[in-house]
Amino acid sequence: MGYEPDRLKPNGASVDRAPFSSSSGGGARRAEEASSHAQTDELTAFSLPHRNARGRIVRLGPTLATILNAHAYPPPLARLLADALVLTALLGAMLRPNEGQLTLQIQAKNAVVDLIVCDWRDGLLRGYLRHDPERLGYLGKNPSIKALLGRGHLAITLDQTASAERYQGIVPLEGATLAEMVERYFDQSEQLPTLIRTASEGTIAGGLIIQHLARRELDGERLSVADEHPDWGHVRALAGTVKPEELTDTALPLDALLWRLFNEDEVRALPPIAIGNACRCSVEHFASVLSQFPEDERAEMRGPDGLIGVDCQFCATSYRVAV
Repeated sequence: MGYEPDRLKPNGASVDRAPFSSSSGGGARRAEEASSHAQTDELTAFSLPHRNARGRIVRLGPTLATILNAHAYPPPLARLLADALVLTALLGAMLRPNEGQLTLQIQAKNAVVDLIVCDWRDGLLRGYLRHDPERLGYLGKNPSIKALLGRGHLAITLDQTASAERYQGIVPLEGATLAEMVERYFDQSEQLPTLIRTASEGTIAGGLIIQHLARRELDGERLSVADEHPDWGHVRALAGTVKPEELTDTALPLDALLWRLFNEDEVRALPPIAIGNACRCSVEHFASVLSQFPEDERAEMRGPDGLIGVDCQFCATSYRVAV
């Protein structure tokens, strides 16, 4: 039996974003008051059925803090990784439970930050980045994405459990933000009109993605002739008004923020997904990996105690492995 999404608002027609204190029946105020608890480490999927659009909205808190604190990244790198983790959650939540894993990876040649890896599996996030501390020191307090990453590529990989198949899309690092780079990914690899916004403040980060559905899914015109359909223009204009401080405001529930943005349209929201952090590293895992190396190579890796030292880049845990 399928779940009937919550309906946040009857359908409307205006393209203007009404202020949150709208007096139109007090509905917007009631929506926010109805969700009085702060929301972090949650993601909500939603759709605008009369506008042929669907999306997801997320806010990270303790999960983000755990990941960042494992490495004590300088502020510019903490913001960069926070954005990458938000994007990974927004994309990974497209997968159904137990369906597989999504990995977002950025590789840049001879860059200050030459590697970012984040993954999502069943609501669990991991992530880390690799950088050159000395070169970072020359960039100032607020270096641009271009200064940090330079030239390289962004890859999004889906590893599907049921089919044991892997799908990967790759795009060059083009854009002023990671969100713009992922928008380009959907434009080039999926031909799917997409708007993404992310924001972070300390150990709180949030994001919104919304996409125009292919009309053929609704027995209408094909997406190839609907890229600038009025429905998408309407949705993009409203979604684009979201403010960074709204995405990171832990006193503002996610459903209330959706109401702010789309209060003139019917919004259908699925139950929120809880997000956490749990690294999958273990002595057994590393022993299995190391056992695939030839014995002469393992011998060179062993220390005086006869064990091989291994560091998990995700959680910064060190292991001594007997193999």
